[in-house]
Amino acid sequence: MQGWARELGFSQIGVAGVDLSSAEAGLLAWLSHGFHGEMGYMAHHGLKRARPAELVPGTLSVITTRMDYLPMGTTDGWADVELARLQRPQEGIVSLYARGRDYHKVLRNRLQKLADQLYAHMGPLGYRVFTDSAPVLEAELAARSGQGWRGKHTLLLNREAGSMFFLGEIYVDVALPATAPTEAHCGSCNACITACPTQAIIAPHRLDARRCISYLTIEHDGPIPLELRPLIGNRIYGCDDCQLVCPWNKFAKRSSLPDFDAREGLAGQALATLLDWTEDTFLKRTEGSPIRRIGHVRWLRNVSVAMGNALRSERLGDMERDTLVRSLQHRIHHPDPLVQEHVQWALQALQPVSPD
Repeated sequence: MQGWARELGFSQIGVAGVDLSSAEAGLLAWLSHGFHGEMGYMAHHGLKRARPAELVPGTLSVITTRMDYLPMGTTDGWADVELARLQRPQEGIVSLYARGRDYHKVLRNRLQKLADQLYAHMGPLGYRVFTDSAPVLEAELAARSGQGWRGKHTLLLNREAGSMFFLGEIYVDVALPATAPTEAHCGSCNACITACPTQAIIAPHRLDARRCISYLTIEHDGPIPLELRPLIGNRIYGCDDCQLVCPWNKFAKRSSLPDFDAREGLAGQALATLLDWTEDTFLKRTEGSPIRRIGHVRWLRNVSVAMGNALRSERLGDMERDTLVRSLQHRIHHPDPLVQEHVQWALQALQPVSPD
């Protein structure tokens, strides 16, 4: 099975059992504190997330998979290259995983092919594939099946591959031998907690999604809280900071697939150019991309926040500042009030600060 998986671009597979009862208390506590924010689907399915046999009746085992996503041409020192983008306020940053093809489509297609091969080899087999697409405790299942351990940022970490990978699962109705879990290796390191721009990692292994930049720029569909906007910097879709500073990501692997190579215009692009995208341009540039699901309005909201932060930055030159202002002024009468409000907030950077 490992050989089939590698031929399909997966880095590793494992097998977990279906008894996740020890994870239920933590899930309920996280939900009760409201840390899931507006992601109502997490609460809607209740404990089905921790009960695979209830989510898919008849499930006896879960095959877990891992797929590296660093672009094929990524050079050594890639994390430093990404961190340097934060020092260029006029540039919009899209999270590394989202610069290529939508991982949901890539993994789902290849998980289906892997399941088909299992069916052909084993005979009658009931199964269902998932990749971040249903109430599944992905990281918990992956950790229990030996794919890695839960880092203090809550993401899965692997000694040979860091955390720059996607997870997928195949629920099957046959009992398979479970693979052994691995030990945790974070030790006393708190780099991810320290690096989080919004301090969303409120304690080791505990994330308040409502403060997470990935949540704010992707899942959240309303106004971004005023107190968090300056902390977002020039990140316009997701955030990689906790992963960029993690020592284990020096072992992150390049993908064996071209699907995750960055599309033109999604890395190193000027914010003014991105704000000027019409809806048609946005849809064309994000076709087959995970970015498309936030829609054009939220895209403009995110870019406007980044431009407001850029205008407040001392690193911006006069010509760059003028370019940003002109671009924002073109959007000030956008028909959607969400865009209008964030554009106006961005332009407030031009107003002199009143003395106390």
